[in-house]
Amino acid sequence: METNKLSVVALCLLLVSGSSSAKVEEENPEFWRAQGARTLQAALDRKVNTNVAKNIMVFLGDGMGVTTITAARILKGQINNQSGEETIMTMDTFPHAGLVKTYSVDFQIPDSSSTATAYLCGVKTNLNTVGVNAATRNGICKTQKGNEVTSILKWAKDSGKSVGIVTTTRVQHATPAASYAHSASRKWYSDADMPGAAKKEGCTDIAFQLLNNTDIDVIIGGGRKYMTPRGTKDPEYPRDLVSRGKRGDGRDLIKDWQKMKVGKVARYVWNRTDFDSVDPDTTDYLMALFEPGDMRFDVERDPFMDPSISETTEKAIRILRKNPKGFFLLVEGGRIDQGHHASRGSMALHETVALDNAVAKGLELTNEKETLTLVTADHSHAFSFNGYPFRGQSILGKSPLYGKDMLPYTTLVYGNGPGYKVVNNKRPDIRNVNTTSKDYVQMSAVPSDSATHGGEDVVVLARGPMAHLFHGVQEQSYLAHAMAYASCIGRDLRHCDGRPQK
Repeated sequence: METNKLSVVALCLLLVSGSSSAKVEEENPEFWRAQGARTLQAALDRKVNTNVAKNIMVFLGDGMGVTTITAARILKGQINNQSGEETIMTMDTFPHAGLVKTYSVDFQIPDSSSTATAYLCGVKTNLNTVGVNAATRNGICKTQKGNEVTSILKWAKDSGKSVGIVTTTRVQHATPAASYAHSASRKWYSDADMPGAAKKEGCTDIAFQLLNNTDIDVIIGGGRKYMTPRGTKDPEYPRDLVSRGKRGDGRDLIKDWQKMKVGKVARYVWNRTDFDSVDPDTTDYLMALFEPGDMRFDVERDPFMDPSISETTEKAIRILRKNPKGFFLLVEGGRIDQGHHASRGSMALHETVALDNAVAKGLELTNEKETLTLVTADHSHAFSFNGYPFRGQSILGKSPLYGKDMLPYTTLVYGNGPGYKVVNNKRPDIRNVNTTSKDYVQMSAVPSDSATHGGEDVVVLARGPMAHLFHGVQEQSYLAHAMAYASCIGRDLRHCDGRPQK
């Protein structure tokens, strides 16, 4: 009881002292009234864009729940020496928003392959399966036959548009894989990852399908080792055994891809120098694989070897937009999720800021009158923002309030994960710990090797032609149908009626 009284008193003191941190203009009610009036007028003045979407861009923050967006917004402001809370990220400027239900057919909390199948293919499915419907069983090859579903990337390609994928993970990972592959297991990156029974039953690995399912114009990310024969030395890390080729079939899919593009200007690159030399105006196809596996976290990226997600997004758009019929581009900030899995909040938030910068670059290079742009997430994480921090306090810092054990805690914590540090029923004392470090592992309530996903709804933000279709609370599978309708591709072509088609 005494501890509770102390907590109440401490909170009251904090609230009193915290009020002095407000900006002077914010103490004037007219500041908020004027801001509200401006925002209201902007909403009243906005006209609904009913054009056919020539282009579609999807910016997918893997694991980017609402808490992640809020915390990243503050971090982005604080990186620029602002308080942070009032910062406006690029994705904040999107005029239309809705909530998306992320559950998979078999689990309340999903993974990235089942969710990607939903928002790209328009069909919900089971955990760990990709590009197939829910009649497919995880890891059982024979159940995927006849149950394949195609994605909006393929619908766009079939309609004559150029298509591309950009990711910060390996290009065979769950999110990009759902745009082109059909697999009973998201983990079948190369044939070496597949059980013998699956190969005998005729299933193929995801890297193989990257080349053979849909003709993709731009492929950018990591994943070199899944493309080359077992033991092939990596060009960047020749002495690293883990980075060497994995394929058991002896095929070099990079060389196969180059042979398939004879007669076209097709560039394969694996480093920054060669990437920068690619001329978008004269390039038909680009495959850029910057790492053996996933790309590096942005704060650990070597800028002399690997471009940022903003730079890869720009190159992709400049190549794709030459097509007079338009393009479809999927851009994934995939390592947001991986930062969260490791309970490294700083990493996850910096990846989110990097994705927001890529969104800004995408808007800069396209015309809102003809380009539908979405920002969304596949799922959230068990990630919490708590503790009454002062206005302007580092988002990666500690709450000014202590727990009942009279020890501090960070304002960002996880429900579970590797940050569980209770020893002899006592939490560690972090008063002298730099919690803003990129390597700091946030505390968690439950011990686990990897923090799990969260199950709450995620946001979808939209701007451009038919962006108003992204509204309310919807099933995640709705997104593919709405995008396709806006662009007059796929099954529902009613939006094309009476419109001259180029």
